[in-house]
Amino acid sequence: MEQFIVSARKYRPSTFDTVVGQGHITTTLKNAIGQNHLAQAFLFCGPRGVGKTTCARILAKTINCQNLSPETEACNTCDSCRSFNGNASFNVHELDAASNNSVDDIRNLVDQVRYPPQAGRYKIYIIDEVHMLSNAAFNAFLKTLEEPPSYAIFILATTEKHKIIPTILSRCQIFDFNRIGISDISKHLARIARKEEIRAEEEALQLIAQKADGGLRDALSMFDLITTFSTDRSISYVNTIANLHILDYDYYFRITDALLAGRVGPSWVLFDEILKKGFDGHNFMVGLCEHFRNLLVCKDAATVQLLQVSGSVQQKYLQQAAGAPVAFLATAMHYANECDQGYKASKNAKLLVELALMKMAHIPAAVNLARLVQDNGDLLKKKDEHSPGVTGVPTPVVSVNPVPANGTPVNGTHANGTAVNGTHGTPNGANGNGAHGATYPVNGNGKPTNGVHESGANGYKATTPVAKATPSLARPTISLNPNVPAVSTQQQANAPAPTQQFIGEAPYTPEQLRTQWEAFSRTRNAPTEELILNRGYQADGHTLHLTLDNQIQMDSLNAMRMDLLEFLRRTLNNRHIQVKAELGAVEIRKSIYTNQEKFKYLSQKHPVLSDLRTQLGLEIE
Repeated sequence: MEQFIVSARKYRPSTFDTVVGQGHITTTLKNAIGQNHLAQAFLFCGPRGVGKTTCARILAKTINCQNLSPETEACNTCDSCRSFNGNASFNVHELDAASNNSVDDIRNLVDQVRYPPQAGRYKIYIIDEVHMLSNAAFNAFLKTLEEPPSYAIFILATTEKHKIIPTILSRCQIFDFNRIGISDISKHLARIARKEEIRAEEEALQLIAQKADGGLRDALSMFDLITTFSTDRSISYVNTIANLHILDYDYYFRITDALLAGRVGPSWVLFDEILKKGFDGHNFMVGLCEHFRNLLVCKDAATVQLLQVSGSVQQKYLQQAAGAPVAFLATAMHYANECDQGYKASKNAKLLVELALMKMAHIPAAVNLARLVQDNGDLLKKKDEHSPGVTGVPTPVVSVNPVPANGTPVNGTHANGTAVNGTHGTPNGANGNGAHGATYPVNGNGKPTNGVHESGANGYKATTPVAKATPSLARPTISLNPNVPAVSTQQQANAPAPTQQFIGEAPYTPEQLRTQWEAFSRTRNAPTEELILNRGYQADGHTLHLTLDNQIQMDSLNAMRMDLLEFLRRTLNNRHIQVKAELGAVEIRKSIYTNQEKFKYLSQKHPVLSDLRTQLGLEIE
């Protein structure tokens, strides 16, 4: 029975052209060989499984080849190439620095360098995992590395360049190997599958390439594992996700569909199913965030190329991305990232993920509400632009008029049918609102007038347009109290609309301002608010200045500032009224404790005490 050889060794590249995903390295090395510009020391660094040792061996074989091809490749037919392929070359020496990292091992290497090659032009020394050498071994190697014999070439390979001392780095020509791309790994696996007569699905190979994380050796190891698992020498997508313990794409698509529909329950059920299959909740959330990122990539035709998946999976992404708003994807990624950051610190990780899913499920409702508000705002703006303009009308302010304590209705009608305006219940036409804000004019029979309303106090006349009803954006309210009935959308639509008032620029007297200030203070019951309102103010034009004692009073004033301004502007019919406050200087009184402090205080008030103390020769204890 033929001995099995793993694919990583069986299909190891033997020429520069067969190296996968490192074109910038192989091109440079081939040009160096063809132009005879070889350095005395090379340093190959990069992640694991990307071809560092493989390129070192190909370089060692090629520079000693006796019949180079026009493409600067080894012929594999000359004596040097055949001896190298048979692991019998005396000109190539490999040293594992992980197990030979002492000063004595380096000294033995330096001793071997003294002998020239018996056949061939160069003696090549490949030192793998060179970062494992001790500092003493590095220092012992410095002189030989800097000035080796003309026939000696050193090739160092490492995965951790930062552990190599700078004096070594400065003596080497450094080559940085890249992680191999997913598409390159997938194509290489497909070529091997064809040579081995293995039926492989494209999705399965793509999944292996993603799991390999840029390492071709890891991808080949997984390839052999799944091939061995299969009884019919095939690599299917189902077997791949089962053996590599990878969560299926379908779960992410199903959860995203549930979240886009605003359904929390199905998303929680799917998450529980994922946990029962042995997957970690943290990895699930990271994968979900990656899924949202892929959907966001699919929203723009210019970025679709960043999606590194198979063709069938890419079509699924494009279909789902068409129905996923960008606002949803961006917000969901934010929630997923927050969950990712707080997962390890959480004591109930499952609840943390469920809360994140619940937040994501409510994103569509918020996005739709915001879009509805924006659309209605644009509609109202267009109506205003196309409606005939009204000149001389002050800025409208929408407010709900309160009912005074005496029970007199505002902007309504008395029991006898007399219409009233303002805050004091003055009938229409009596004083035409006086200094109060202009409201919708009403006749004595409670019916609207023709829209012309006169203020008798100051002769202010303004044409008040009748406000048009706009569609309500309110959503049905749901009460958790079983005794309180829910308010339906129809009930909210039938609710009376707030009165629209137009606040003008009417003049007022200091007495009127003081009267309204005191009227507002009688409506406030908090002790701090009463203390603020009962103190004096300084009027500078339409700006009222207050001096407060502490920050507590300042916070209390800020809390009621909008109510105060709305009351004063409405009752005085002047929209320019402002209230400003500042903290006054607080005198800090120092307490008196010692006898010296007491005597000093009393002598300042009564200087005769100092004279009496001096005359009697008294001392303060």
